[in-house]
Amino acid sequence: MSGMWVFMLCMALLLPLSMMAFGKLFLVRPPKEINCVFGYRTRRSMSSPEAWAFAHGFCGRLWLRWGAAMLFLSAAAMLFLLGRSDDEIGTFGGVMTLAQVGVMLCSIIPTEAALKKNFTEYGRPLRPAEKDK
Repeated sequence: MSGMWVFMLCMALLLPLSMMAFGKLFLVRPPKEINCVFGYRTRRSMSSPEAWAFAHGFCGRLWLRWGAAMLFLSAAAMLFLLGRSDDEIGTFGGVMTLAQVGVMLCSIIPTEAALKKNFTEYGRPLRPAEKDK
């Protein structure tokens, strides 16, 4: 087991573990106040306290599940690199990290869709009859 492999394994697990930790944090203790520094910050999520809380709960659940899946897949993928050259390990690890960032950013799409389905653009919760339209 090379030092490069151990380093890249740690790097490959960093983003999934971070997503899981922040996902749990967003579920258990979301930011109380709407702010521009920390939390799930989009125009729609910051439009009202209700939308802010909903977005953190929704995104938190996604990050917890997606982070766990990426953790397992990343660790499994790194096992196939045991005994490979440092160049192969570094290249594959870098590509995998970029893919993880892509997955994390893709969480915006379902979160914004859920916000749009449940809130007006001004953050007012939609009534059940309005959701069907």
